[in-house]
Amino acid sequence: MWVADQWKEYEIIDCSKGEKLERWGDYILLRPDPQVLWDLPRKNPAWKKLNGHYHRSNKGGGEWEFFDLPKQWSINYKDLTFHLKPFTFKHTGLFPEQAVNWDWFSEKIRNANREIKVLNLFAYTGGATLAAAKAGAKVTHVDASKGMVTWGKENAVASGLEDAPIRWLVDDCVKFVEREIRRGNHYDGIIMDPPSYGRGPKGEIWKLEEKIHPFIALASQLLSDNPLFFLVNSYTTGLAPAVLTYMISTEVGKKFGGHVESQEIGLPVKETGLILPCGASGRWSAE
Repeated sequence: MWVADQWKEYEIIDCSKGEKLERWGDYILLRPDPQVLWDLPRKNPAWKKLNGHYHRSNKGGGEWEFFDLPKQWSINYKDLTFHLKPFTFKHTGLFPEQAVNWDWFSEKIRNANREIKVLNLFAYTGGATLAAAKAGAKVTHVDASKGMVTWGKENAVASGLEDAPIRWLVDDCVKFVEREIRRGNHYDGIIMDPPSYGRGPKGEIWKLEEKIHPFIALASQLLSDNPLFFLVNSYTTGLAPAVLTYMISTEVGKKFGGHVESQEIGLPVKETGLILPCGASGRWSAE
């Protein structure tokens, strides 16, 4: 498992009975997590010092209950700054486990000793975009949500990257990739973080298990003649890391050689010393 254990301002304090207790900077949040199937005693005093609690509804969805939590605050990861705010379906605007991938590709970008162009698809609020830009890459950030792209721009300003070479695009990722292929554009690194389920701007249904392999095949056509990396993230629990390895190997490794590896990604739990799984990532690199 790849573990995001370099955080200073975020941590999972404890987890039990379907919920995880987290510290986001100065604030304590309690959110549901489907992986937390165990029931351990809630001994840590932070369980009783919550600033926000997301209650899952038996009918689907849920709602926040707040206890002295600001509408927005910020945390840092190394030299990056992210604005946070609680919004629908339990999210805060950041997936901390992805930091382990940011560190991985950032090192590759810094060590490349050449100009690196990166494409970030389903780019959300820009964690991977900012990490790549801070490492020196030119980045194209694509997400279908205007609100998420605006949020990403705000994070860029907070991180001192307002003048970095980042293209911010509100677009359907599949259609954007198809147009880029027709234009003859290429990238040295590709990152994709597709949703498990979603709808396109015209009601198109996206189911990860059905769409992910064709999309990997499509996006791989945008790799340059001397590509550096290809990263696929998955939060679909039924998609094993070995499946990611197989898809990336057949579409990227077969053409470019290199190395493919996939693992679960996770976050350490302070109270128990164990690791909470948070999905999986598949990585191809040129080495």
